[in-house]
Amino acid sequence: MRLPFTIVIIIGIAINLRKSTNKTDILKKPKTPIPKNLSIPKVSYRYLLLYKPYGVLCQFTEPDPQNPRPNLKDYVPVSSVYPAGRLDFDSEGLLLLTNDGKLQHRLLDPNFAHPRTYWVQVERIPEQTALQKLRLGLTIQNQQTRPALVEILPDEPKLPPRNPPIRYRKNVPTAWLEMTLTEGKNRQVRRMTAAIGYPTLRLIRVALGPLNLENLQPGEWRDLTASEIKQLQELASKPASVKPNSSNKPKQKAFRKKISNPTPRKQSP
Repeated sequence: MRLPFTIVIIIGIAINLRKSTNKTDILKKPKTPIPKNLSIPKVSYRYLLLYKPYGVLCQFTEPDPQNPRPNLKDYVPVSSVYPAGRLDFDSEGLLLLTNDGKLQHRLLDPNFAHPRTYWVQVERIPEQTALQKLRLGLTIQNQQTRPALVEILPDEPKLPPRNPPIRYRKNVPTAWLEMTLTEGKNRQVRRMTAAIGYPTLRLIRVALGPLNLENLQPGEWRDLTASEIKQLQELASKPASVKPNSSNKPKQKAFRKKISNPTPRKQSP
């Protein structure tokens, strides 16, 4: 007598499934009306430039409380801004800070690469054949670097002294290079100069796209102007260029004098 009982159960399931798939049996959730007087607060974006000194962590927190080191919090009393890119602990120069997440993403995305210009002090005087390798791109740890703009600065730039100063070797001359890259791998500039036999002694980022260190001293910061913000947003909207634009050379030469002879600037509130 189990067979009929079993058949009844199967039929019952089929009937239930049929009923459950009936469109008229599906309950629709009522839509919640949006209040007409609802106001969505606008996000106030901040865009800051900081001249990061040597020996400062490129973050607002100390990862090792037992051995605290200077960090961005010691220099920038502005909440909710974060670095758009990084500078090593032992590197100096221009750092962009913002709470504009979309812009940060674009500036860090290799598909929207932007030019970064560095002044690099190296041991000895590089030969042009060695510099040409940097210009064409070279392989470092199984990774190919993009082509770069590289030239020897005719004069040593007048920069604030570094504390501590670089090691000085009486019988070893040094040279200053200007290098413009469109990528920012970990310690890339140092690895590039080491790969051609000229170790980096001092590294300063002097420009980031249209922005530069003009009128800033180590530890100082300022807000970007409306014009600079517009230029930066336009830069971040363009696809990546494999090689830096050599047409920017006249502009770079123009700001060399300005950066080498800065005028102290009053801090932003």
